[in-house]
Amino acid sequence: MIEPALNPESGFRRLRIDLAYDGTNYAGWAKQPDQPTLQGAVEDVLRRLVRTTVSTVVAGRTDAGVHATGQVLHVDLPGQLEGSRYRPAEDLWDFDHLKYRLNQMLEEDIRITSVSSAPLNFDARFTASARRYRYKLLDGNRELAPLKRFDVATWFRPLDVDRMNVASAPLLGKHDFFTFCRFRQGGTTLRTLLEFNWSRDSDGYVICDVAADGFGWNMVRNLVGAAVCVGEGRFEAGWMLEILQQTTRVSDSYVFPARGLTLVHVEYPDAAALAEITLAEFTSEPSF
Repeated sequence: MIEPALNPESGFRRLRIDLAYDGTNYAGWAKQPDQPTLQGAVEDVLRRLVRTTVSTVVAGRTDAGVHATGQVLHVDLPGQLEGSRYRPAEDLWDFDHLKYRLNQMLEEDIRITSVSSAPLNFDARFTASARRYRYKLLDGNRELAPLKRFDVATWFRPLDVDRMNVASAPLLGKHDFFTFCRFRQGGTTLRTLLEFNWSRDSDGYVICDVAADGFGWNMVRNLVGAAVCVGEGRFEAGWMLEILQQTTRVSDSYVFPARGLTLVHVEYPDAAALAEITLAEFTSEPSF
């Protein structure tokens, strides 16, 4: 279990870093032995820049192949960095300069979009109030343009978006999403689903916008797969609610491809609300 820390240790300064990435070439966010990971890439660049060991805490530990346009992490750095490569002449904590240097060193499929001083009691994972994802599908066995292949999944049958919305609506609110999550030792599956909406954009892509206080392992891609089964007419609209109320997890065959999924935004309380948080208010279960 990961224990949250309200604020950095004495002598350290906590930064909030917002970033975007193409997850195609990575084995997910979390570091793994002998695998390229996003956490490994970001921490390696930070370590080389400040010449000390660093450890990041991220809002959502995205799986292999999943993308992000609005990922958030925090990192605690020594307050004194005189021995580092990061030494702008005018200000040691020039965040625009730090962002520029990080992007110089990172591969082009990872971009730092913002660096700022984290407010009091900010924790990228444990103080997040909502995580918003978008899933993009091209249905009806249409050909996917080559440059769209990185963040759009395909489906061979046409989908009825209205049926998918009818099926998805009853899952809003607080439920145990055990049947839609892969097993993770010690993890809770009790979540509050804030948004689960289907639409078509101007190019005809099927778009799923989904938000919750947290997501279980593969939960979003399982929800998408189940909704697609309704949208193509295989099951009636009430089938998704029936699955939610069962005690057996759905088959892994309902897990849709990672490439269609993007973490688009993470929400946090404002600085005043964060300042009122106590350690006892932190959840003991990390959300994803």
